[in-house]
Amino acid sequence: MKSFYWLVKREFWEHKGGFVTAPIVAGLIALVLNVMLLITAEVLGKRWAGTDNHFNTNFDGAFKPDNLVQAGAVLDMTLYGVTFLILGVMAIVVFFYCLGALYDDRRDRSILFWKSLPLSDTNTVLSKAASAVVVAPAIAVVTGVIAGLLLMIVVSIFATFHGVPAWRLLMEAHPFRVVFTLLALLPLYAIWALPTLGWLMLCSAWARSKPFLWAIALPIGAGIVVSWFGLMGLFNRGSSWFWSNVVGRLLGSLVPGGWVGQNNELVIMHGHDDPASVLQSLDLAYHYSALANPSTWVGAIAGVLMIAGAIWFRRWRDDS
Repeated sequence: MKSFYWLVKREFWEHKGGFVTAPIVAGLIALVLNVMLLITAEVLGKRWAGTDNHFNTNFDGAFKPDNLVQAGAVLDMTLYGVTFLILGVMAIVVFFYCLGALYDDRRDRSILFWKSLPLSDTNTVLSKAASAVVVAPAIAVVTGVIAGLLLMIVVSIFATFHGVPAWRLLMEAHPFRVVFTLLALLPLYAIWALPTLGWLMLCSAWARSKPFLWAIALPIGAGIVVSWFGLMGLFNRGSSWFWSNVVGRLLGSLVPGGWVGQNNELVIMHGHDDPASVLQSLDLAYHYSALANPSTWVGAIAGVLMIAGAIWFRRWRDDS
């Protein structure tokens, strides 16, 4: 267990730029762009005030002093939005991290050094998998929450110019509940990401060169063949099923929130399609209902089997 901890720590230090710097840069860019958007909205709103060109900054419409519950829900959605944006950037980083996780050691022959140490291939591969679906998302969530809280404060300050007290507006938000929900979704994300994680690590351990091309070309090529010959018709299914459940799961499961809409229909209270109702519908029970979908577990089992295959290739692959 101690060696596993140090292996995870090694991955963190070797890929600190991708795991830490990339989310921070993404958070800063999101913060700056949103502040610029708010300033632009304020300037255009004042320039067109009293003219026929009605430019609504949304503050007057969305942040009504007598309906701050909805305004607080908008702030909660802002926190969710910034965090999921950073998680999206993290998904790109993790995608390429997994592709090089086992291939780079073979390419620069450093695998000979690591194999000379008393470290098992199982621990080595699992430490890389844990770094991809546990460490990196956790860092992205922390970074996203900090950026989102800063943006909430900025939005509240802008709202004061429209007669909405910033403190009252912040009190209507639920940052602790949002943070708890985001952290509680990390285990679901780890399960959902297993197919892509396993596939990329299998390609990284198996391919003698260009693992990126193999990882992309094989699923897409299979999808084209299946669509061309209509092979899914043998199972009374359309080709779209293969693209969404096989190609999509192999290449796109690292995208955060990919389970939304997977046989767990989003139910928004009729006549209450406002921000608060939307957030109420997107609670933890809704997200974790994805676990009731058999395809979730089929994908997870396939991911575990592909990780096992990556361990086998790591043990026996000899490029020398």
